[in-house]
Amino acid sequence: MQAIRLVSNLILTRLLFPETFGLMTLIMVIIQGLNNFSDVGITPAILQSKRGDDPTFLNTAYTMQAIRGVILWLGCCLLAVPAARFYDVPELAWFLPVAATTTIIFGLLPTKEETANRHLRMGRLTMVELASSAVTTITTIILAAILGSAWALVIGLVLGALIKVAMVQWLMPGPSNRFQWDRDCAAELIRFGKWILPATVVGFVISQGDKAVLARLLSLTDLGIYNIAFFLASFPMMLGIALISRVMIPIYRATAEDPTPHHLRRVRLMRIGMTGSFMLLLAVLATFGQALVGLMYDDRYTAAGELVTLIALAGIPALIGLSYDQAALAAGDSRSFFWVTLVRATLFLSLFTLGAWQAGIPGALAGQAMAATLAYPMLVRLARRHNVWDPWHDLGFAVLGLILATALLV
Repeated sequence: MQAIRLVSNLILTRLLFPETFGLMTLIMVIIQGLNNFSDVGITPAILQSKRGDDPTFLNTAYTMQAIRGVILWLGCCLLAVPAARFYDVPELAWFLPVAATTTIIFGLLPTKEETANRHLRMGRLTMVELASSAVTTITTIILAAILGSAWALVIGLVLGALIKVAMVQWLMPGPSNRFQWDRDCAAELIRFGKWILPATVVGFVISQGDKAVLARLLSLTDLGIYNIAFFLASFPMMLGIALISRVMIPIYRATAEDPTPHHLRRVRLMRIGMTGSFMLLLAVLATFGQALVGLMYDDRYTAAGELVTLIALAGIPALIGLSYDQAALAAGDSRSFFWVTLVRATLFLSLFTLGAWQAGIPGALAGQAMAATLAYPMLVRLARRHNVWDPWHDLGFAVLGLILATALLV
């Protein structure tokens, strides 16, 4: 999936100008923000609930998801003009409502995807996601070659959503969803999601706060260059988050139900393997970031090279404790998940913004790394509560990360 995105990125940067990517970054920040502000945790609820295979439960979740998609689109339409004025980008008023139709489309995404994740049936799901991503990429590239403007990315975004929903519906096994509302199922979903909702609201600050802050400080061209650097440097973290969110909740759930030494050792080895793999990728990107940008992109994106190194290094502190919060979700402890996310978001927004105002992008990224480090004790507290803390894992990778940062920056 990430390889397809990389190929798409390389081709599109040759067809479109940097400011186009800056504009799309703004659009996605707003859509993702509204998405987080209305996330009631339907996916983790299905993954952890004992009724996660009940058709009535799944249909109720599907109905809630569809209603939410329409509300999201209406919210984007209402925000289009104010956002265009706030960021002084008039084009947002036209692009945002069109791009936001993806929220309606994804609201109709079948719960077959969650069912596959719940039972760790990753083969067919991975193939469907790869196929939909490949078709979307080809479509977007053709549109970019024809239109040569941001409309290519916006239309490609909408077509990509349609392709994904159609492929999941037709190619994934399992019964189709229908609109249904069961009061007990809805109550369980809302009860679980009442802490997921505020957690995803503050989670938006962590995932998109950097771009929301920098959009006020940088031109669209510079924001586009930052986004290219972020795309490359954050690849290991995005891969890690995607993998952990799908795999670790079922594994933590099974371990909590049967906390034998075998299961605990299995979790420990999985975390070591994943953290080691992702840190190796971060090390490669941090070391060879400038060379990679020079090799893959034209002269318009040269400034992204140094940023790749800084962004990759700034991600190391967050990588070390990446899966701990999933143990809380696996246990249905969405309240603790919220408080941890709130602390992380508050630290991130405060230190990233302060660093940006004082020293530009390098200062902002230093603030990001410091925020993740200061949030670590809260993660440890949560991990110990759910019996998943591994101090030797954390210490070992922290030392490796410190050595890498020292070697590259000093």
